[in-house]
Amino acid sequence: MIPYHVLESEQWVPRPLEEVFEFFSNARNLELLTPPWVKFRVLTMPIAMEAGARIRYKIGWHGLPMRWTTEITEWNPPDGFRDLQLSGPYKLWDHTHRFGAVDGGTLLHDLVKYSLPLGFLGRIAHSLWVKKDVERIFSYRRERIREMFGG
Repeated sequence: MIPYHVLESEQWVPRPLEEVFEFFSNARNLELLTPPWVKFRVLTMPIAMEAGARIRYKIGWHGLPMRWTTEITEWNPPDGFRDLQLSGPYKLWDHTHRFGAVDGGTLLHDLVKYSLPLGFLGRIAHSLWVKKDVERIFSYRRERIREMFGG
């Protein structure tokens, strides 16, 4: 088993579960939720989202262009889905998205397990800037979700 870091986030929005899930099930909307400094772009995406669907992205991390490919490994509308990095900047990127109808709105729950390559150097990079970058990306995401959906 690969040792990994964990980022967990919850956010409630005053919108119906089906509407929120529909938004998150469109990979193009990731561009709206990712900070501009990441230079995130969807390159290819499937016609239909389902288990086994693969999505290719381009990102820029501190000026370095990178390609990233993920696969939807679980697809359970409208309760959630899970994507796993097949290739990209991480040794492991395992992101579980859960949605639940709560108090007349939707509770979004993200659980990300991630690990960097390069062993000791990856651990140093994580402590110096990667952890902060991942937290900043999800902070930006929460703010954009609040702007778009309220809450």
